[in-house]
Amino acid sequence: MVNPAATTTSARTRDVLIHALASEMKLEAVTTEYRGHARDLGRQAAESKDIELVVALGGDGTVNEVVNGLLHQGPDLDRLPGLAVVPGGSTNVFARALGLPNHPVEATGQLLDALREGRRRTVGLGLASGTPGTEDEGVPSRWFTFASGLGFDAGVVGRVEQQRERGKRSTHALYVRQVVRQFLGEADRRHGTITLERPGEDPVTDLVVSIVSNTSPWSFLGNRPLYPTPQASFDTGLDVLGLKKLSTPAVARYGTQLLASTPERGPHGKNAVTLHDLTDFTLHSKAPLPLQMDGDHLGLRTSVTFTGVRRALRVIV
Repeated sequence: MVNPAATTTSARTRDVLIHALASEMKLEAVTTEYRGHARDLGRQAAESKDIELVVALGGDGTVNEVVNGLLHQGPDLDRLPGLAVVPGGSTNVFARALGLPNHPVEATGQLLDALREGRRRTVGLGLASGTPGTEDEGVPSRWFTFASGLGFDAGVVGRVEQQRERGKRSTHALYVRQVVRQFLGEADRRHGTITLERPGEDPVTDLVVSIVSNTSPWSFLGNRPLYPTPQASFDTGLDVLGLKKLSTPAVARYGTQLLASTPERGPHGKNAVTLHDLTDFTLHSKAPLPLQMDGDHLGLRTSVTFTGVRRALRVIV
């Protein structure tokens, strides 16, 4: 399936990629026509007995929709089609985390080689649900492929989406500007409202930032990978970076650490909390906060329960 609004591919390039893929398989190309269409197409593919592979040409939002369609009845590696991704968005975190080139033509070449050689990988995913016994209990569950967040980073995502709706292009400079504006507008940056609860452990309280990662890197600034949770992996549960303070000195310190982060070391300090390989936990907030998944703003929530699901999806790499 093809997202015609993919920001880094032209119509001619998409035609070339489709023809290249069609040379190796029986391919039906479908162009998405509305928000949620890729999810509907993924669901149709999951319910079909004749489809073995779904190829998503688009950005992280398109991939997220496809995955939620494929897994609308839960993971089933023996029954569900596999997934291949051709990056066509502005950042393409999921595809790059899988080791695919960020260029759609080069990525298509690698995927064709993988198909010929039978290369595939099974990855874990994150699942976010409304917490039982809260006002968010009835919120539908949603899968995410690489990251989610409640609070600050989700606020940044919401600001970026507002700018894009006004006609602004999705660039890294746009994201940086919205980070600054979110920081300046953050009412509780010195005393966080978020509590993380997990079975058998003391709660982690007073978080201002709560980044949930399913893989590493978490995102990219241009070609620079960012590692807030360096140990996160498609082969483990979920990782969390929580920050308890966003004063100006703290932002400068953690921002510098994030820009200099590596696969071995991420942001750290007395107000930083890092948790690795979590299967089940809940984020509660004293006040409604924005929620994002895979870079998609999902509105305000006061409580979200997260589950790390191993071996949830088969991908071609």
